[in-house]
This record gives sequence, structure tokens and C-alpha cells, in this order.
Amino acid sequence: MADEPTEAAGVVDAELAALEALPGVVTAFREHGALVVTTDAKSAYALLQRLRDAPEFALAQVMDICGVDWPDRPLRFEVVYNLLSVSLNRRVRVIVPVADGATIASVSSLWPSATWWEREVWDLFGIQFDGLADHRRIVTYYGFEGHPLRKDFPLTGYLEVRWDDERKAVVYEPVKLTQEFRNFDFLSPWEAMTSLPGDEKARG
Repeated sequence: MADEPTEAAGVVDAELAALEALPGVVTAFREHGALVVTTDAKSAYALLQRLRDAPEFALAQVMDICGVDWPDRPLRFEVVYNLLSVSLNRRVRVIVPVADGATIASVSSLWPSATWWEREVWDLFGIQFDGLADHRRIVTYYGFEGHPLRKDFPLTGYLEVRWDDERKAVVYEPVKLTQEFRNFDFLSPWEAMTSLPGDEKARG
């Protein structure tokens, strides 16, 4: 039993070493048990294709592509690819820093389902994907200005679109995200109850 953690650690280290040896990898590390790789935008496509096609990785599925906004960094955004190998029961996260206004190669030719994820990242963060055939918005509405998950996106001054069931029409209204001050006593309703329904039968 005492040898098992050492053997497991050796396997993980071998996986990490294999990732570190790939061309285009800037760093490779483990975070909360997950394998994480960082690369640059120019190397990302070739690296992701290698991770998909090489039998030692076999990361045949892209489960998610998302964006992260770091306004104070020179490379403001990160595009994060969460990959899965069903045959090897392994997950790898690939992080690609991208400058504001720069483009990154689309991986929709590697994974057709990536089209949806890349459209979402474009819509919410404004990161453009070179080679993506469809840059229509997918979360916000047509004509929406700006990208709402950028951290400098204003919370007021924009219009929201909703269906008004009483008017039976689409309604455009100013966005109001202000919230009145509320007091919370943080008391659980269970703590306030001294007895539960049915307890009287046990005491009787």
C-alpha cells in the first residue's frame, strides 16, 4: 500500500514529461490533479492537432473552449481548451494567451463542435478566430454592441431585449442592474426551528 502513491506520482510525472517535450509548449504543470499546458497563439493549432492525433495523447474530444479576461496583462485574454481522451481516461487543459485585437487560429477544422464554443468566446470577449466560418453572435442578440464578459464592460447604458407576454412583442429596455441594499441575518431556517413536524408523536 505504501508504494501506491509513488507509482501513481511516477505515472503523472511521465505524462507531464511527455507534454513538456512537445514543440510549442511553454509550460506544463499539474493544477488540482489536472494536466495544464500553456502555449502561444502561433503554436496553438499545431499543438492541439498533435494532442488530438498522437496515440500517446489521443485527446479526441474538445469538451469546452472558454475565454478569460485579465485587463492588466499585456496579453489581456486567455483562450482555454479543455480536452478529453476517452480511451486513456485523461484530461488536459491548454491555455493560450492572446493580445487584445489579435487573432488566434480556429480549431473548427479539428473539432467541428468547436464552432459553437469559438462563436461564444467571440461574442462574450471579442476574441477573433482566424478561419472560423461563422462569426455571428450566439449568446447576445444581433446588433448588440460590445462584449459583455470583458471586465471593463459597463453595467448600465445598454439595452436588453426580452419578450413581453402582455404586449406579445419583443421589447427593448435600458439595462438596470442596480440592487437595493438588503439586510441578511444569516440565520438558517433550520436553526430557528426547535421542533419538526411529527416530533410531537415521538415525545407523546
